[in-house]
Amino acid sequence: MPSPTVKQLEAFWWAATCANFATAAERVHLSVSSLSKRIAELEAALGHPLFDRSGHRAVLTDAGRRTLPRALDVLNAMAALHEAKDDGAALAGSCRFGVGDLSALTWMPGFVAAVRAAHPQLHLEPVVDVGGVLERRLSEGDLDFAVIAGRSSRSELLSQPVGAVHFQWSVASSLVSGGATDVAALLQSHPLVTLPEGAGTTRLLDDWLLANGASVHGRIACNSWGAVAGMLRLGVGTGILPGPWVAAMGLRTARARVPLAPLHYAFQWKRGDTRALIGTMHALVRQCVDFSLAPGFAGMPP
Repeated sequence: MPSPTVKQLEAFWWAATCANFATAAERVHLSVSSLSKRIAELEAALGHPLFDRSGHRAVLTDAGRRTLPRALDVLNAMAALHEAKDDGAALAGSCRFGVGDLSALTWMPGFVAAVRAAHPQLHLEPVVDVGGVLERRLSEGDLDFAVIAGRSSRSELLSQPVGAVHFQWSVASSLVSGGATDVAALLQSHPLVTLPEGAGTTRLLDDWLLANGASVHGRIACNSWGAVAGMLRLGVGTGILPGPWVAAMGLRTARARVPLAPLHYAFQWKRGDTRALIGTMHALVRQCVDFSLAPGFAGMPP
């Protein structure tokens, strides 16, 4: 009876941890039929089925659940061997990663340029969306990694802090009456212009409103930081922006009794994903993350 191979174990691990076989096949650069064949060969080598295919979606059998951590041990050991003999070779293939709109407007272009310079054969596919959507897609295996506000509560994901954003309340001069810039008062007469539910700033704002006993006159939610900043500049309402943006947009800083807490961002990836790609991208993200950049093209003076 043939012994299981690393490629078979890799196919099994991705199939077991992705939302479906199609996503898993994409992760290992195989067709669905080729992925299924490797899993069938592994099942034959082990002498028992790893998936129950009787329903609409294949699910792990008891044997499959027992095998999964052992397969991961083998994959981790192989990754450690490759790391030990790593000669700094450039990465190739594809990498689909997720970031929020704020990252896309600040440090992400510089990150893409750095990756292209160091790994010209690596094809990058950036995905820009709110944190909740990115975390779900990462969990389903559709993304290689994501940089998201906060740490993940999902057990299948790992998180490492990479940076933080310091926000300030901002308002257009046209909304300030007699020089009064108290945030709580402004929120009573003007809408809060902000990102929609699911964005990293949602909990930050909710915590601030609770701590200050403040309420809002209304909300205008938009999934673009550029649009939010533009509406604030035109006096549509009041809201929060990264500190350096306030002066750059010609806005005034509004006064708050309790300052906004910093919003921490984390590099997130799938638990058990020990590919060299993950460690390399993590290191480059840490080098490039800079939320202090004013709106515009990252790496260029405003």
